[in-house]
Amino acid sequence: MTSPTPRARREYGIAVVGLVVGAALLLASAGRVWATGDLTATGPVSAAPVEVTGADLTGVLSGIGWAGLAGIAGLHAARGRLRRLIGALLALGGVHSLIAVAGAVRPEALTAAVDDAASVGAARADGVPDLIVVGPAMAAAGAVLLFLVGVLALVRAPSWPGMGNRYDRDAAPRADHTSTPADLWRSLDAGDDPTLDAPGGDTAPAQPAGRAATGDGTEPAQPTARSADSKEKP
Repeated sequence: MTSPTPRARREYGIAVVGLVVGAALLLASAGRVWATGDLTATGPVSAAPVEVTGADLTGVLSGIGWAGLAGIAGLHAARGRLRRLIGALLALGGVHSLIAVAGAVRPEALTAAVDDAASVGAARADGVPDLIVVGPAMAAAGAVLLFLVGVLALVRAPSWPGMGNRYDRDAAPRADHTSTPADLWRSLDAGDDPTLDAPGGDTAPAQPAGRAATGDGTEPAQPTARSADSKEKP
């Protein structure tokens, strides 16, 4: 498998940033106040102000926010079709968050949340609570980011860099240097055979200096030097 292209690296970086920002928006919006209202009860009791947070209205935002952060690790560690599956789940999480936000800002949902905040069973919301749009807007923006990143991952994630890509690259040929014992162990660890000098097999042994091969496997006799006193007398 070839190394990721610069375009794939940029897309992966954009996806990671989008997941971080989208998940952070969802988690932050869950703790913000989405609506304020008043609780009233029968009798001479003054109305009590009540604040309703995103978590009071729906628990979906926090769950999907943490899932979005986990998706970063999932995209980095997964490969191939599993990455596409993670992208599809992220896109579905974004859609589910948008549906949850739309349902949470309905007047009847806000009124029910104010009623649930009453510590006394007879207290009820006095009119329709006032909606504060900052919280829902943050949640909607985070949901859209998760959806877009999920669609991008569904289409392009297999070409992105990640943990599994380093094991798929073709190993570059290594030179065989075994001049020292340390080099010999390095060659063995790399999978090279230090006993072979050429890809085709063993090389022929070098002939000693001063000798010539005869071709029949034998070597010619070497002349010996005779001393001066052993020469034949005339």
